[in-house]
Amino acid sequence: MLPKHRPDDTFSLRERLNSRKVGGTLLLVSAVIAMIFANTPLAGFYNFIKDFDLSIPAIGIDHMTVAHWASDGILAIFFFVVGIELKREFVTGQLRDPRKASLPIAAAVGGMAVPAIVYAIVVSTSGMDALEGWAIPVATDIAFALGLLAVFGKGLPSPFRAFLLTLAVMDDLLGIVVIAIFYTASLSLWWLAASLVTIAVYALCVNRGWNARWLLIPLGILAWYFMLRSGVHATIAGVLLGLTVPALPRAGDKISLAEDMEHDWNALSQGVALPIFAFFAAGVPFAAGDGTFFDALSHPVFLGVFLGLFIGKPLGILLTVALLYKSPYFRLDSSLNLKDIAALGGLAGIGFTVSLLIGELAFRGNEAMLDYAHLGVILGSLAAAFVAIFTLRLRERAHHAEKLPEGKVAMP
Repeated sequence: MLPKHRPDDTFSLRERLNSRKVGGTLLLVSAVIAMIFANTPLAGFYNFIKDFDLSIPAIGIDHMTVAHWASDGILAIFFFVVGIELKREFVTGQLRDPRKASLPIAAAVGGMAVPAIVYAIVVSTSGMDALEGWAIPVATDIAFALGLLAVFGKGLPSPFRAFLLTLAVMDDLLGIVVIAIFYTASLSLWWLAASLVTIAVYALCVNRGWNARWLLIPLGILAWYFMLRSGVHATIAGVLLGLTVPALPRAGDKISLAEDMEHDWNALSQGVALPIFAFFAAGVPFAAGDGTFFDALSHPVFLGVFLGLFIGKPLGILLTVALLYKSPYFRLDSSLNLKDIAALGGLAGIGFTVSLLIGELAFRGNEAMLDYAHLGVILGSLAAAFVAIFTLRLRERAHHAEKLPEGKVAMP
């Protein structure tokens, strides 16, 4: 019988709390470097690396460039961590309590529906055939959103972060469902079955305590490979693998295996996988397509994505909460109000990672449309981030003033 491995609980709490800030910073730095490369004389070198063919025909992996490996391969690490986060939220986090989770879940749905509608209206009224990009502005980048909140919203009540985290986690889950259902071009049931069987074996191992890396990593790679061959986006394998990890501590353990593995793999996700993906996805020329930068700003795909993230996302969240928060089936924490939700909506408008990935899937093979979409993601996320920083500061001061004794004035 295989030896059992207990979770390692020697990591520090500070290390975990700081990971979002570091991850968001590395993600931003990688995106900025990519933009510099794509808009300077280095563009030729950048495109050569990005489009370099790394196919492995012997095992059926064809037409895989370096950029495709970044989005279809290494990004699976990020989605594995997302799967673990989802599992922990459903078992021990906010999503285990239906009353607490119902309003952020509804807000996540509204925050996905409205930007998709905004995109569809902008593109369809232009007469352009590009509706396949409808899902690009529906995502929230949890690393950026929580990173900005940690820096600029320290004084906000803790339920604000809990609401944002629950919304972002549900947003990730729904985004994964969208990718699996709407961006699967062809489906091979045999390869899909092989992937699911491998994931089941992985689940058996982690739930029996057989956690040796020499066993789990090869199983994870096999599940990813089979999923890739099935036609379903390969990163879905990462999510499913993460969902199998036990989220409750076993007898004698201080932490769960899910918490241990999230800590171990989150460093690789935040420090390696996401920056590499951002470097190859965010390198968009400002003069996307055949025109100038200002021509790009008026392109329907750019406008649909930009307005979807910058306006549609926060509007959808705010409208949903405003309509539901007084219902007996939904509950908004007494320390929060609609102004807080408006500020939170700005953070949710930072799409980035998953939005860039959906753009890749929607317009793969159409470089001009892909550039417009990615430019919309980058500028829309930046605009949402700047507004969120301003509104977070305002809400932080308002909450601080509410705590002051009567007659006292908050210092600027």
